[in-house]
Amino acid sequence: MSRSGGAQTVSLACVAGVATLTLQRSHKRNALNAALVGELRAALAEADGDGSVRVIAMQGAGTDFCAGADLEEIAASQTKGLEAGLTDARHLGALFQEIRQASRPVVAIVRGRALGGGCGLATACDLVLACETATFGYPEVHLGFVPALVMAMLRRKVGESAAFELAVRGHRIDAAEAASIGLVTRVLPEEGFQSAVNRYLRDLARRPPGAIALTKRLFHGIEGATLDDAIARGAEVNAVARLSDECRDGVRRFLTKKGD
Repeated sequence: MSRSGGAQTVSLACVAGVATLTLQRSHKRNALNAALVGELRAALAEADGDGSVRVIAMQGAGTDFCAGADLEEIAASQTKGLEAGLTDARHLGALFQEIRQASRPVVAIVRGRALGGGCGLATACDLVLACETATFGYPEVHLGFVPALVMAMLRRKVGESAAFELAVRGHRIDAAEAASIGLVTRVLPEEGFQSAVNRYLRDLARRPPGAIALTKRLFHGIEGATLDDAIARGAEVNAVARLSDECRDGVRRFLTKKGD
């Protein structure tokens, strides 16, 4: 599975169970416009629907992951009224939801800048691998704007105080600080970054896909649930998982090895 070229703003390639979605607007620092968001949603759905895919990675072409929304498109929408802006916002919001709803883990691979909507895109992903020189932030406030679409996810990911400061100060933070507050999963050295990313993704792709899908569904599905409800749902997933072929094979291999 692969596609690229033409006027596309997103390319998709799959190697060894890892589908890589690459934002292809490097001349605009991969700024998010309606076309890119639409193609990213389509590529995500295509990758998640491919039985050979185990992990979905997102990255930016060139030196940056994504520098935020395309401000020329934002300016154009300001002349069209509330409904036009609401349509655009819901389009991006749907992408963030679809990342969470995908059955495969979605991993952001961040080099350079991940700012505004680009930082939101990384925040929406299940895991974030960042180069040590990467920078993150929500500078919207400096333009009189609000990082509104990502707010719910940001609060859950980094906590109330850190999320509020990021939103109202609009300052940039480096990869180490982003990791310390939970925005980034792992920080990797600039030297050998791509090789380290590839090893991580290949290792993740070797995990049993059914177990990963159940884990992701439960992890996001218990958000907002009471403790009792969350444990009850966990018990249901436990019962389903133990009857899967993956679990039967895994337990059999373990017991056979233990008996040797």
